[in-house]
Amino acid sequence: MSQAPGDPTAERADAARNRARLLEAAARLVADGGAGQVTMHEVAQEAGVGKGTLFRRFGDRNGLLLALVGDIEAEFHDAYTCGPPPLGPGAPARDRLTAFGCALIGRIADGADLGPVLGRQIPCDRRHASDHGLAFHHHVASLLREAGVEGDHDMLAHALLAFVNLETMDYLLNERQDTQARLRRTWADLVRRVTEADERRTAAE
Repeated sequence: MSQAPGDPTAERADAARNRARLLEAAARLVADGGAGQVTMHEVAQEAGVGKGTLFRRFGDRNGLLLALVGDIEAEFHDAYTCGPPPLGPGAPARDRLTAFGCALIGRIADGADLGPVLGRQIPCDRRHASDHGLAFHHHVASLLREAGVEGDHDMLAHALLAFVNLETMDYLLNERQDTQARLRRTWADLVRRVTEADERRTAAE
């Protein structure tokens, strides 16, 4: 049965196909020449669409890169929300929080991980306000709450994530030449210090 002109189902399917084609084109260009060299014109040309279509779909280059990062981050999101422990459910909140930060440190240090590679091309404010940035924050705040930490979970999550953001990690790894092992130990120490006071209080009760 053919779909009638203007059928919203057909329009949604076409939009999804166009989105996938544009993101596949962007991914190919990133793989070939690096994220810093990708332009909207090149992506539109690679995908075989007009540049106006690309701008209407993603707004600007940052919007395109954020969409590409979002697709890449989906696998990591599954790992920390429903994968095996200690990163995923089934481990104590402190252990999950420790594993989460250590995983981020490892990903940022891995030059082949396209999530951080593309993230470096996106302004900090856009990155933090993106779907995956908000998901990171929600996850950390939720684990703090689950661990029984008292205080402003929202702000505490921001404070913890400030240590493992791209700018901080790039400075520590590249400028100071700190090792991943040291950074992971420091993250684990931060998590322990934030959570241990509440554990002592619970034990006393």
